[in-house]
Amino acid sequence: MKDEISIKGLAHMDTAHDSAAKHVTGRAEYTDDLAEPQGLLHAYLGLSKCAHGRITAMDLEAVRAAPGVIDVLTAADLPGVNDVSPAGHHDDPILAEQEVKFWGQPVFAVVAETRDQARRAAALAKISYEPLLQALDPMGAKAAGMDYVTDPLTLRRGDAAQGLAAAPRRIKGRFGIGGQDHFYLEGQIAMAVPGEDEDVTINVSTQHPSEVQHMVAHVLGVQSHSVVVNVRRMGGGFGGKETQMNLFACVAAVAAKKWNRAVKIRPDRDDDMSATGKRHDFVVDYEVGFDDQGRILAVDGDWYARCGFSADLSGPVTDRALFHADNAYYYPDVRVSSHPMRTNTVSNTAFRGFGGPQGVIVAERMIEEIAYALGRDPLEIRKANLYQNGQLTPYHQEVTDQILPQMFAELEASSDYQARRQAVLDWNAKGGVIRKGIALTPVKFGISFTATWYNQAGSLIHIYSDGSIALNHGGTEMGQGLNTKVAQVVAEAFQCDLSRVKITKTTTEKVPNTSATAASSGTDLNGMAALDAAEQIKTRLVDFVAERWQAPKDQVRFVPGHIMAGETAIPFDEVIKAAYMARIHLSAAGFYKTPKIHWDRSTGRGRPFYYFAYGAAVAEVSVDTLTGEYVIDRADVLHDVGRSLNPIIDKGQVEGAFVQGTGWLTCEELWWSEKGELKTHAPSTYKIPLASDRPRVFNVKLADWSENTERSIKRSKAVGEPPFMLGISVFEAINMAVASVADYREPARLDAPATPERVLMGIRRLQG
Repeated sequence: MKDEISIKGLAHMDTAHDSAAKHVTGRAEYTDDLAEPQGLLHAYLGLSKCAHGRITAMDLEAVRAAPGVIDVLTAADLPGVNDVSPAGHHDDPILAEQEVKFWGQPVFAVVAETRDQARRAAALAKISYEPLLQALDPMGAKAAGMDYVTDPLTLRRGDAAQGLAAAPRRIKGRFGIGGQDHFYLEGQIAMAVPGEDEDVTINVSTQHPSEVQHMVAHVLGVQSHSVVVNVRRMGGGFGGKETQMNLFACVAAVAAKKWNRAVKIRPDRDDDMSATGKRHDFVVDYEVGFDDQGRILAVDGDWYARCGFSADLSGPVTDRALFHADNAYYYPDVRVSSHPMRTNTVSNTAFRGFGGPQGVIVAERMIEEIAYALGRDPLEIRKANLYQNGQLTPYHQEVTDQILPQMFAELEASSDYQARRQAVLDWNAKGGVIRKGIALTPVKFGISFTATWYNQAGSLIHIYSDGSIALNHGGTEMGQGLNTKVAQVVAEAFQCDLSRVKITKTTTEKVPNTSATAASSGTDLNGMAALDAAEQIKTRLVDFVAERWQAPKDQVRFVPGHIMAGETAIPFDEVIKAAYMARIHLSAAGFYKTPKIHWDRSTGRGRPFYYFAYGAAVAEVSVDTLTGEYVIDRADVLHDVGRSLNPIIDKGQVEGAFVQGTGWLTCEELWWSEKGELKTHAPSTYKIPLASDRPRVFNVKLADWSENTERSIKRSKAVGEPPFMLGISVFEAINMAVASVADYREPARLDAPATPERVLMGIRRLQG
């Protein structure tokens, strides 16, 4: 018999990612690795070379005549609706028709015998445009009078104008916050295989199989039951595959049904980056009123976002920026508003944090401003303004689970923050080329989809007559360990070894109407749905065992590898075989919906989040004042994941999120030419963090004493997005190092990302 303690605690154990060995040996199958059907064709997109213009002529004869080309698809060839708008705005065409609205917009698709033939043929198109008025950034769009891509939002509590007027001190500022490319290792890809009648099967790298199903059905003009979408795993997503893969799946599906041959589409990295959306960049105007002790009294702010040519997910993204404009701090009087600006750039989309980071960093900027105005350590100001239980957020949700004071105390001690800050001050006081900075920043992040109806999940569990278990759920695996965690939950429920549980691909054939794997909710939702299915089967098995082995139901229990009937231990396999012979149903569909949440956008009030996840980080940096270059000397992280389902996977998520968040704020810079062409469209021009960019000393710890006060899956907390914002500690530390050149008389006020060029310009500005 297996060790009882190890299996009983399986859902809170370090367990290797189910595909870890496959990842490092190259045996993990991604969409491009699937066996290719005989007669497979390849599609490639032809992209616009105009940011905003009317198509006056389109000559595709050379494209059609190119070697291996079967034909070309244009908007006129789409049998159903030419739209993949996820929010129902009907403003996101698959292929442009009379007008193009950003440089890189798909205009046509070539279908050829090989991918290389399709790619080369796409470059032969001759398209002429009549240029139209264009706006490329949020403030340019505002000046041009461009409309919003979706409805703006205002959150308010109290009277911000009156609070500012009465405040002893006030500071105004403008903060430019850059965007970020997802830079997933596996790019966008889809392979469509036609079936009989109206059927088509799509293998695609997506975080949202059900949305792909619906979009493909719409473009084909069929019902959703005719479309099957399969996902075994993704090579990264980060939000870039929540909506942006719809277009690729639709093109593959239309071509597959048109020629009755399987079709695959996989763009080059350059075209992927040009044609797909990114993290929203913002320009934020803020004003904060505070007293002589550094307590915030009132906040007023406007978030202007570069949303792109269509709505996509800009509504909920800009909403969430406002939801996190307070980060961890209480604002007695507050008014914050979003301005989702339409621009002639690719439509921006979901990205890890979903707008939250662009709210959190503004809160930290205001804290920094207050600290410099008062000549205090920013940590003191942070502590003075932390939420207390019972206080209301700007959207009127009560904070009831505040644990940051305890986290601050633990991290401040374990990182030796006070002594190290003094050492940094002493170092900078000597002058010299190398300046240092240190910062401790928190995060408070709300967990749930703000669109309440997305907070649901389904699962399907089969137990076969030999006792093996097949687990399926609506979540998608993109490297984050979701499948491993859910399998642990099921194995613990049945008290069986994890190897008995087979994790099967996500498919719309098994679990319908699934939500995207996003908003850090994958484990919360799908883990609970899987547990529900397991409990249904367990109930049937308890009834069967009690009758078959003549034991009271309250004496039937699951133990490692066995089911106990009173004092009799029956092997799990034996029970399952007997249950099958007795015609006991050994399959169940589970379901879960998040309780307690509600949100009224029209009033800006409600409880959009089931709970909050917390974290804190200390970062120390060294900046070269002659070049603007810097290194992260050390980072100490303490993060709250409740009762961790898998500490080693959760720790990996925290480490990765910290580095990705640091990349957003330091080196990942998006740049468009005056014509609207994205110039940072490949690894040669867009810099993501390297292994050498990580902190020289990197201490990451989970708050193992924390436990979710809400009934989440095994009292755990979500881990995907919240630690991303801990990278803000690096940005704040860089700002301190830069401010030291002027003896901290004023803050550096760097815009993000703090590239070496921007750091150097900040230093020169402060030096006069």
